[in-house]
Amino acid sequence: MITNPILPGFNPDPSFCRVGSDYYIATSTFEWYPGVQIHHSTDLANWTLASRPLNRATQLDMRGNPDSCGIWAPCLSHADGRFWLVYTDVKRLDGAFKDAPNYIVSCDTIDGEWSDPIYVNSSGFDPSLFHDDDGRKYFMNMQWNHRGSGTGGNPVHDSFDGILLQEWSEAGGLTGPIKNIYPGTARGLTEAPHIFKRNGWYYLTTAEGGTGYDHAVTLARSRDIWGPYENHPDLHVMSTKGAPDHSVQRTGHGQYVEAEDGSPWHTFLMGRPIKDEKGNGRYCPCGRETGIARCVWRDDWLYLEVGGLLPPERIATEASPRTDFAAVHDSFEILPPEFQWLRTPEPDRIFRVSYGALTLIGRESIGSWFEQAMVARRQEHLAYRAETTVDFAPDTYQQAAGLITYYNRFKFHAALVTQEPGIGRVLTLMSCLGDFPDGALTFPLSHPVPINDGPVHLTVDVRGPTQQYYWAQDDADPQPLGPALPAHIISDEGGRGEHASFTGAFVGMVAFDITGQGKEARFTRFAYKPQPIERS
Repeated sequence: MITNPILPGFNPDPSFCRVGSDYYIATSTFEWYPGVQIHHSTDLANWTLASRPLNRATQLDMRGNPDSCGIWAPCLSHADGRFWLVYTDVKRLDGAFKDAPNYIVSCDTIDGEWSDPIYVNSSGFDPSLFHDDDGRKYFMNMQWNHRGSGTGGNPVHDSFDGILLQEWSEAGGLTGPIKNIYPGTARGLTEAPHIFKRNGWYYLTTAEGGTGYDHAVTLARSRDIWGPYENHPDLHVMSTKGAPDHSVQRTGHGQYVEAEDGSPWHTFLMGRPIKDEKGNGRYCPCGRETGIARCVWRDDWLYLEVGGLLPPERIATEASPRTDFAAVHDSFEILPPEFQWLRTPEPDRIFRVSYGALTLIGRESIGSWFEQAMVARRQEHLAYRAETTVDFAPDTYQQAAGLITYYNRFKFHAALVTQEPGIGRVLTLMSCLGDFPDGALTFPLSHPVPINDGPVHLTVDVRGPTQQYYWAQDDADPQPLGPALPAHIISDEGGRGEHASFTGAFVGMVAFDITGQGKEARFTRFAYKPQPIERS
């Protein structure tokens, strides 16, 4: 069986590409570095991380980017013997404007050294590159409209002002006329354009309805790439709007690929919501993930093989998907591939790996948008246990290091080794419970816990909407550290809700030193182990 999601954890906006018998999916990484994740498969069920191509300062520097900005919606394609990657580095989220420069890089191999970026334009995000069979290339993106109500071409959402198309070449850049080829349907928020060609038709796939629970994959077609485009008889190929009990939710934003055997497939963005600890709401701690669906063609229109608009949770195939997600690193010889850090192209300023340990160099606060010493991995399961061992000798309460569950600067919990005046070295808990009203810190422990010198073992046990920290020293059994905490806050919907932030929960190691002295914390072990859970 293929089981959705095929890329669990924060892996949104899947761009789908086939080269021979090899399949590739590129997903957004937002403020996490290096930029863009590209996964590889030969059977559509089992996927491995092949590369993160934007990995140096000349390609990407996100220092100063707000939360949920950075790399949005890459487009991966293959033509002329090369891979092409189009991406946006978004510099502003809130307010009327979106500063959204779009770039193109290329590489002969998926895991090679990708080129320095070619700047294309900044007229909107979600860029895409289409290679026509006559050798011409076309660049698309949605057009962002900052002018307010009543000024756009879509009757539902003025800011998403249609899909722009213009011819592009590597030598000459954008050339010729710019045309708005598609205003979108009444679902609105039209974005994420991708064009593919079949039987003389140009098909335009877009995402609509926002990236929350009204999301949809929309399809239109034309005999001419410049349009006009007629909408699909059902408008959308897939959507879970109005089906709150379906196990796969938030379906939209994907891309079509014809498999090597000729069968049609479509990726999609998805979420797996849970309720909070009181049984209310819908929260996706794993963020926006990637799913896949097998399709069929009828009258030159694409439909889900299962019928209707609801994507399948499972697809029967001969492949056996991966089941072992546990990762235990009893020492650090290299940085394991599942880990990333935030924003900076200068990782040597925030961490190093040597002598079997990961050493974090304390920099700015957990709330910084510039230089934050955090190395973390995606939450891929609704329940898991993560463990680490840290050796840290702080001199002041302005220095701290430990184990963090993190979404962004307003949504996190951290168990930290720090210093408390009059007590000495202690453990404390620090939380931020959402971006309202002011993102204030809370400290769930009534009193800091005094600890001895030497390494401290920290564990977090996450079970759906709640999490519990534990600690131990020497050979003692772990004991709870503070009360159970609300894990559902560490999600897309935590705080201001589903359209305010767009990444996913991470768990990892963190250190800060707001004295500016760069106090170091040494981590010698990290483990991530899925746990069973009853879905709510």
